Amino acid sequence: MDAQGRGRAENIDPADQWVLNPQTGDYELRLSPSAEQSPPQTGVPGPRRAAPRRGAARPADPQQGTPQQGAPRPGTRGPERPGGRGGGREQVPGQRRRRAAQPEAAGSRRKGKTKKKKSTGKRILAWTGGTVAFVIVTAGVGGYLYYQHLNGNITSVSDDGAGTGGFSKDRAINILLVGTDERSGDGNKGYGDEGSVGHADTTILLHVSKDRSNATALSIPRDLITDIPDCPTKQDDGTTKTIPGSQKVRFNESLGQNERTPSCVMRTVTQITGIRLDHFMVADFNAVKTLSSAVDGVDVCLAKDFDDPKSHLKLPKGKHSIEGEDALAFVRTRYTVGTGGDLSRIQLQQQFLSSLMRKLKSKGTLTNPRKMISLAEAGTKALTVDSKIDDILKLRDLGMELGKFDMKNLTFATTPVVDNPAEKKPVTVVLNKTKADELFSMMREDVSLTEVKKKEKKEKAAVAARLKGPRAEAGDVRVDVYNGSERIGAAQETLSWLQNTEGVTKSSQLGNAGKQGKTTVEYSPGQADEARKLADLMGLPAAALKPGKSEKNAQGLPAVVLTLGADFKGAGVPVKAPSKAPDGVQKVGADKTVCAE
Repeated sequence: MDAQGRGRAENIDPADQWVLNPQTGDYELRLSPSAEQSPPQTGVPGPRRAAPRRGAARPADPQQGTPQQGAPRPGTRGPERPGGRGGGREQVPGQRRRRAAQPEAAGSRRKGKTKKKKSTGKRILAWTGGTVAFVIVTAGVGGYLYYQHLNGNITSVSDDGAGTGGFSKDRAINILLVGTDERSGDGNKGYGDEGSVGHADTTILLHVSKDRSNATALSIPRDLITDIPDCPTKQDDGTTKTIPGSQKVRFNESLGQNERTPSCVMRTVTQITGIRLDHFMVADFNAVKTLSSAVDGVDVCLAKDFDDPKSHLKLPKGKHSIEGEDALAFVRTRYTVGTGGDLSRIQLQQQFLSSLMRKLKSKGTLTNPRKMISLAEAGTKALTVDSKIDDILKLRDLGMELGKFDMKNLTFATTPVVDNPAEKKPVTVVLNKTKADELFSMMREDVSLTEVKKKEKKEKAAVAARLKGPRAEAGDVRVDVYNGSERIGAAQETLSWLQNTEGVTKSSQLGNAGKQGKTTVEYSPGQADEARKLADLMGLPAAALKPGKSEKNAQGLPAVVLTLGADFKGAGVPVKAPSKAPDGVQKVGADKTVCAE
């Protein structure tokens, strides 16, 4: 098949040449015998050139006005035939036909254990990485050339050192997903603000837990007033330019404004949440249109008729399958949904993304070669990624990790905010500090927003029972405080807080201990009530309580030993993260269908 997928004399659709192998459960590209006898044709599109920088014009076909698929781009030359020049593009031999499995004799059995067939959902785990894995693994040599072609689709930008250096399989993963309001692309100028530099219009921090059992997708409002830090940014000539920060501006200015790149959005999000990010992915208007079309539409539900004059969305009440322009209009709608503001639009976008992800993971998509190839094309063309994942195989590895959690354990949430008190008629918002800090703490500590049954319980019943029982009065708690956090003055700070704020007057500060990762409370059996009281005051988990021996204080009396660890955040700040999201935080499970109001 050629770049358009119909290069054979028989005009066979390539999707019809992907055959399910019942022994492996995988799809394989198989060509008919007549195809093998035909003159060899190119099996896959040739590699594309590196994508131009944003704003640069793409070469156009002089007759059609757009580049032709599968044809060499202007200024480039296809591979040459061996032994000569000018023969046009190289004719790649057709895909070798796989050898058919030999039938077994009746009653015979293969030696060894039968390999358990993997489920389709587990075999293809994520919409980008899994799609690419499917195409490469099942297409053999043709798949390698297609891999090169997909690599040419990818646009990448440096993260300028703003991230962790890349995800790891042995820790939680944090990905920044950014949708810009740049109007480039066919049909997008009609949405207004034609000259937009591409601000951070939609921003989601995707946190996937260390054990891959759950995930949280946290939306950050574009109209959030915040400080944007200085952003060292790599230039085209290889030099680094520091773009000055801004104070008390809209969050969406962290991208595009003053030539800020996605790495600046990473730095801003880390400054707001305290979470360091592994990677970023940026999409423009075209991504919504192409991805929704690649899956043959996304299912949405409306609780009322929608007629939005700005987004041009006009749909009656009820359930609909939308794609292309209608899908873009849906995620841009805000004047006819909720309160008519950006926060209501965020809820609409979360509903759309939940439905899109369910569609991507459905069997109707994962078992359809045509859709898988369309997704591979759409996904690699639609996204700009950081340079740490600018290769299909790297995206595949990341996708395999992101695809491990169950959709029912993915929760969409919105950063807690309140109207900006500095405005008489608020059009912007500021953080709801108390609720936001609790939510950010949960994400940093890898606490799920869903009720997930952990594979391994970190605290057994016996450990949890240490917090059960009576508490001593604060004035009766004897405690010696040691600093194992390597934070200068932490023990003295804690001592002052215990004595002056909490009334623990029988306390002493005894200097530094060895470096310690976690804060602990050691006590003798007769001091369990004092240890529980101290744990309550310090906000310590049950695992921090260590029954054993106490020590004698300066008066020769037994004292509980409090050793501050690296998890110590400050006197009066709970060490453990909350066990549930603060009341009032907007959140919805990705496995639920919600009708927009």
